[in-house]
Amino acid sequence: MTLSECWFGERFLLKRKQEMSPTTAMFWPMIAHAFLVFGLYVLLFIRRRKYTFISKEDFKRFRDTGEEAQQSRLVNKNIANQFEMPMLFHAACLLLYITDADNIATIFLAWIFVAGRYVHSYVHVTSNRLRYRGPAFVVSFAALVLMWGWLAVWLALE
Repeated sequence: MTLSECWFGERFLLKRKQEMSPTTAMFWPMIAHAFLVFGLYVLLFIRRRKYTFISKEDFKRFRDTGEEAQQSRLVNKNIANQFEMPMLFHAACLLLYITDADNIATIFLAWIFVAGRYVHSYVHVTSNRLRYRGPAFVVSFAALVLMWGWLAVWLALE
């Protein structure tokens, strides 16, 4: 008898194994997006220390007015962007998983969305050229619309 069987009982474990979805692949794009956000927070910290907190006066100005250097402001805006459309992404991923509507196509769309967010963020915090940022946004937006569309079709046909 294993330790987990002692804690939960053999019957619980067998039942639990049968109820689990065959794949958790839908969670990996969500995790990848979370690490994008974590990386952006690290970059924000670095840029604020380098460009905004140069002197005590700069720090006081930031504290009192929120004024900061352009280099850190771009990262700050990008972090705010990660809590707009990506919230619909995370909801879609969870709903696709819960309803068993996730498949290779939706997982592929989820990775396309995340790749688009990485490209969008990279361009936003470096050159900030709309010529490159716009298409990255459109790709991730289209992937998200298709994910929600598939979920709607799946639920309608169920």
